Amino acid sequence: MDALVSYVERAVDDMAGIVGGLGDDLAGQRPPLPGANTPYQILRHCLGVMDYWGGAVVAGREVQRDRDAEFRAAGPVAGLIAAAGEAKIRFRADAALAQPAGPPRASHPSAARMGLELTSQGHALLHVLEEVCQHLGQLELTRDLLRAG
Repeated sequence: MDALVSYVERAVDDMAGIVGGLGDDLAGQRPPLPGANTPYQILRHCLGVMDYWGGAVVAGREVQRDRDAEFRAAGPVAGLIAAAGEAKIRFRADAALAQPAGPPRASHPSAARMGLELTSQGHALLHVLEEVCQHLGQLELTRDLLRAG
């Protein structure tokens, strides 16, 4: 469990470093691609993933998530970087409560479409890892496009 959490934390640290390095202006811009998200939105979305899947599905916490709002989010990067630090602490605490083979402690609004993610708490935690690593790559490409443009 510690290894999984450490990989999630490293990906979040890397994302926060990218967003911080871009600053308020570039972190709030979209690259010139259809449907692209801003760096700020990508990191905000990952924090939502960690909170929902770690908090609700694994730890059984009440989590109010507005996924659509994650993709409209904007603001100063300092606040988002602070939120990333808090999210890592919360995710580590949630993961400590996990029973990896146990059933999810919450359902998902799209449960009919979800597959492996809702098989067990362990699967939900692996989904968090999958998402933050996938979005780290997306954020690296987004940063490169914004800097080149």
